[in-house]
Amino acid sequence: MEFSDRVAVITGGGSGIGRAVAAAMARRNVAAVALVDMNEAIDDVAAELNAAAGRAFAVPFRGNVTDEGFRRSVFDVIGAQHGPVSLCVPAAGITRDDLAVRIDKDTGRARIYPLEQFRLVVDVNLIAPVYWALEMIGRIAEARAANGLKRWSADEGIQGAVVFIGSISSQGNRGQISYASTKAGLEGAAATIMKEAMFHGVRCSVIHPGFTDTPMVRAMGADYVARNILPFTQLGRLIQPDEIADAICFMLANAAVSGELWVDAGWHAPA
Repeated sequence: MEFSDRVAVITGGGSGIGRAVAAAMARRNVAAVALVDMNEAIDDVAAELNAAAGRAFAVPFRGNVTDEGFRRSVFDVIGAQHGPVSLCVPAAGITRDDLAVRIDKDTGRARIYPLEQFRLVVDVNLIAPVYWALEMIGRIAEARAANGLKRWSADEGIQGAVVFIGSISSQGNRGQISYASTKAGLEGAAATIMKEAMFHGVRCSVIHPGFTDTPMVRAMGADYVARNILPFTQLGRLIQPDEIADAICFMLANAAVSGELWVDAGWHAPA
């Protein structure tokens, strides 16, 4: 699939992997990208990306990715301005790390992971990405139905593609009961969407990045990264967002790629 004339939606586009994917798409001549983020700096980020690309391709949208009305409005606006969306990378995500069960030293009582935190992480990391993808797939399906088209055939060419952002934590990681659960959940969601969405000509896959040099990972602290992450990677460094972005663009563009891709720099959890 060529990126030229394609319109994309990227959530979490204000920093980290999302921003890097937008820049990588620009280098591949994507027509337009809806750059979605809660951060008020998203306007500046879009302006910087446009300046670097030498053209206005990034359109900023500020809002909460869990808001259904906001999601629909992004697709409505970018579609009216640039055409239907056919690439989706729902990269927005959060962590609320803590042990699943912790004993209070003063009372001796067990404190379990807060339910409201778990629900928040599920809403942002699992439900929202799935529904941003389904929004695109639904609109492609509607357009095909309006044109009298039913089951997609290969001679039509790929109609769209989704890449979910999983994580090496989907295999389990101490202190990440909510985050790991959502990333494992994306595997099941993607496997189901893969089976259904090809009826409409839309591909779906999952990338599992290792520890990447993003604000989320840097928030762990340099000492933590040096002690608990770098010694257990083959590269001995954090993965760069551009490296993940290149892999995502490969997954979007190459129609033979399906399922899951692990981009983990050889990281293995310590015993």
